[in-house]
This record gives sequence, C-alpha cells and structure tokens, in this order.
Amino acid sequence: MSLAEDRVDSGTIFDAKSGEPWPVKLFKRSPLKQKKLAMIMDMIGSLESKVCLDIGSDNGVISYFLRQAGGKWYSADLIPETVESIRSLVGERVEQISPESVPYADSFFDLIVIVDFLEHIEDDRKFIEELFRVIKPGGELIVIVPNPKEGLLRKFRFAIGQTDEAHGHLRPGYSREELEALLNPYFNMLETRSFSRLFSVLVDTLITFALDLLKGKAHTRKGNVVTGGDLSKLKKSFRFYSLLYPFIAFFVKLDDLFFWLHGNMLIARTKRSS
Repeated sequence: MSLAEDRVDSGTIFDAKSGEPWPVKLFKRSPLKQKKLAMIMDMIGSLESKVCLDIGSDNGVISYFLRQAGGKWYSADLIPETVESIRSLVGERVEQISPESVPYADSFFDLIVIVDFLEHIEDDRKFIEELFRVIKPGGELIVIVPNPKEGLLRKFRFAIGQTDEAHGHLRPGYSREELEALLNPYFNMLETRSFSRLFSVLVDTLITFALDLLKGKAHTRKGNVVTGGDLSKLKKSFRFYSLLYPFIAFFVKLDDLFFWLHGNMLIARTKRSS
C-alpha cells in the first residue's frame, strides 16, 4: 500500500482498507500496550456519568480506548507533538499542560488516569498537589509508573543507549513505598499491582532498539513516541512487525507463568483524601 492509498486527518494516518487509524492498528499488534490497557481497565470500574482525565497516554491510543469505555473524557500531555497526536486520534477535549499546573477547575474530575508521566517531570510533588485540587472529594487517581530493578538486563539496556535520559525520565521510577510517600497525604493507596516482568522487558528492549534504528533515535521529552506520521513513514517495517505479533505475544504471556518475578511497571489505585 502506498502513502497515496491512505488518508490524513489532522495528522492521523488512516488505513484505507480498514478505515482504522494506524495507532489503533499498531495497538492491536502490541501485546505490551494491550497489557497496559488491561491493567487500567481492571482498576477503573464503572465509568457511568463520570468526568475523567487521562494524562500521558503516549500517542493517544490509550485515550482512544478509554473513551470507548464510557464516561466523559479529557486528555492531556506535556509536549505539542504528543498533544497533536492525541487530538488527531480522539478529537476534542485535549490540552497541553505544564508540570506545574493543569488548566481545569477545582473538584472537576471523578477519575484521573496517569500513564508513564510522573517520571518525566521535575516537581512531581507539586503536580500531585494540582491533581488533588482538580479531583472531586472521594474521586480516584490511577497511576502507572516504572518500577525498575537493578540488574544485568537494566545494565544491558543502558549499554545500548536505552537510558533513563533517552526515555525522557528524570528519575528511574518509583517503588510502592516511594509512590505512597509521594501521594501522601493527598491520596490514600487502595491497591497496587506490578506487571511487565522479565520477558516483557526483553521484548520491549528489542522493539525500542528497532525503533531507535528506524527513527534515528529522535527522542523527545516523553521518549520515543510513535505518532501517526511515523507509522506512515515506517509502514513496511510495521508490516514486518505485525508478522512477529504471535511470537511477541507468546513471550509476553510467559510473564504470567513467572508471576513471582519482579514487575518493572507498577499500577496503583488511590482515593482522594478528604
């Protein structure tokens, strides 16, 4: 399929045959992103009549599926490229925010979901205070953060250039205790789960390495974000990647068999303190 066979709408590339946006097509071939969304959906519960905000949802595909699940959603991110990518996929109610403030009224949201975001901002404590301001009393905050473990695999990732700095991380991540300390006294921890174990990290390392080669390591403040434009330029490569999907899915599934191993991602469900 040539680029001329696709259509472009506000920066999002649509597949002419299926009519689907390319980020959605990629998601359906990405067990890692599917696992992340599944972890979020397991925690958010009913969305009926709720006003919700997602922050940091990569190229917008998480925002897209959250809006499909119900409720009234707003979306936000740090940099213009990712904001435009999200907006082109979901349309309205997408804002660029700063780490110091969010442009929403007090007690506006019933639910906020933060995905891979806190590690990218310098004053994470100030940002949590802002979230406390815009969440209604009794509202919930769901947070996904890295929870890396030092070891040979992490050293290998650093050796091939996959450092915290390359991913736009100002800190490696958070342990459960560190995250709870950050959120206290504004949010009470209700539950936490870890995921992305050894095999998922191995797969992610290889995929990131391939994207670095294909995109020329064009990292941003949010790391290596694959936008609709990237998918257009790299269409043949992503066709090849789609052929690998069954094998990637198999290795990611192996994580479930080794549930006792350290999870390199942490998701927490919390409730706004009164």
